[in-house]
Amino acid sequence: MSASAIPLPAIDRLFPYEKWNSRVAELSTEFRSAQPFPYVHLTEFLDPELSLRLSREFPNSNDIRWNHYRHYNENKLGLTQSELFPPSLSFVISEFQSPRFVSWLERVTGIKGLLPDPTMEGGGLHQIVRGGYLNVHADFTRHHHQPHWRRRLNLLLYLNEEWHDDWNGQIELWDREMRGCVKKFAPLINHAVLFETAPDSFHGHPEPLNCPPEVTRKSVALYYFTLDTSNVPAKSTNYRARPTDSTSQRILMWADKRAVSAYSKVKRHIGLSDEAVSRLLRFGRRG
Repeated sequence: MSASAIPLPAIDRLFPYEKWNSRVAELSTEFRSAQPFPYVHLTEFLDPELSLRLSREFPNSNDIRWNHYRHYNENKLGLTQSELFPPSLSFVISEFQSPRFVSWLERVTGIKGLLPDPTMEGGGLHQIVRGGYLNVHADFTRHHHQPHWRRRLNLLLYLNEEWHDDWNGQIELWDREMRGCVKKFAPLINHAVLFETAPDSFHGHPEPLNCPPEVTRKSVALYYFTLDTSNVPAKSTNYRARPTDSTSQRILMWADKRAVSAYSKVKRHIGLSDEAVSRLLRFGRRG
């Protein structure tokens, strides 16, 4: 069945509230007690036909509109401009930013006053091709363009119809001391991971993808914030070495992390966007 032949559910079915509202108490307990940090792993997150449509309408990795994040600590594609999303993805992401859905997140996590990010800074659609990766890290702690927004939650929805363990790409959740991976989940279609964003919420998929060339790792990433007017300094993405990483890898990881921190400061102070940088780099490559 083609993607266009799969019916888009009515607005009130973009997220199965009746199903997930009935599990709020259970999920809240699971979230609070999870290790190595608060999280829940959710299967059959959306209507199965809807998740299939999202997967099959996902933009091709060769599309020029993707932003390229290629440096030592990551190699991935990102797209945050909702006007470029296929309609089904745009509708679902809008629902994930709605007051009704945000209220559900607050009930599950116990975090009140959550704010969705309409600009999807650092999030949106993510896609990783063969050889791509994302080193283990804790995320940036404040929105780059909203200095009083403290980052609190990550919601990751995976859209891969097939995934084999030897392809790598499983999301790994590491302990706070970076001694080892505690949990890992394959990026299977209609699976979601919701976790608390904190300075020691270390996660990633550091092994380069070993999938066939025609396969990519597709996901939707949405971040939620709370208002925080304290003077606690913002921290950029904190990449961390694994125990098995060599000395040279650790040095390169540290140097790249410093470069990312400098770039984050520029973004905050002059309003620079990843889209603008990506366009500039594409222009330079054409030359």
